Amino acid sequence: MAKLILTHEVTGLGAAGDVIEVKDGYARNYLLPRGFALTWTKGGEKQVESIKAARAAREHASLEDAQKQAAALSAKPVKLTVKAGESGRLFGTVKPGDVAAAVEAAGLGAIDKRKVELPTHIKSVGSFQANVRLHNDVAAVIDLEVVAG
Repeated sequence: MAKLILTHEVTGLGAAGDVIEVKDGYARNYLLPRGFALTWTKGGEKQVESIKAARAAREHASLEDAQKQAAALSAKPVKLTVKAGESGRLFGTVKPGDVAAAVEAAGLGAIDKRKVELPTHIKSVGSFQANVRLHNDVAAVIDLEVVAG
């Protein structure tokens, strides 16, 4: 088992700054090469506090603010205009950053693109859903309307 410090939030493992233990192969082949984690050392413990402080600065100030934004995000669909061919197939895919920009353009507040989870690859026009983790205890579902533009 490898002991690691997460530098990014990984679904199912933990948030940035958490100290976790995972199997060696998972650490060596996935987490470390992608920069999601650092190997744990005694000196690395000092980094944990700075990672947690940075995460706290990015999160919502309070649970109530996160709940208000979650209600606003779930209330109405977000329109996302992308380039598409005649058959409705997109030139590329919709990325979490595209969703975050569309939410901000719709006037629903700013969200961190790293908190957006797309359950499937969006490669055509239509209606889809995306999940957003606004706080440790608050998640919202965004209805996306992907249209050709």
